[in-house]
Amino acid sequence: MKKPVSGKKSIKQIKFKKAGDMPPVAISLASMLYNKTGKWRSIRPVIDLNKCTSCMLCWKFCPDVAIKNIDGKPYIDLDYCKGCAICIEECPVKAVRVEEEKK
Repeated sequence: MKKPVSGKKSIKQIKFKKAGDMPPVAISLASMLYNKTGKWRSIRPVIDLNKCTSCMLCWKFCPDVAIKNIDGKPYIDLDYCKGCAICIEECPVKAVRVEEEKK
């Protein structure tokens, strides 16, 4: 474990020997409370639940674990979404669109 920096908690480092050892879902190396990245965004993803097929590929590929599965539907937690747009690229039915972030 690393020594805490600037009053922040230590982060446990996780190493995988090979890609097949990685879990099939998104993971965070620190607690979600530690990784709020929503203020970084210049764009924000918006999910059209009428088009969404609930395949959850957006959730699986989200690097910030910002997409939640609520009653079988994906919802974006904007406190943790940094606007990388990976969810938009991964959606097979183009149910996720982008909007410019308003300051």
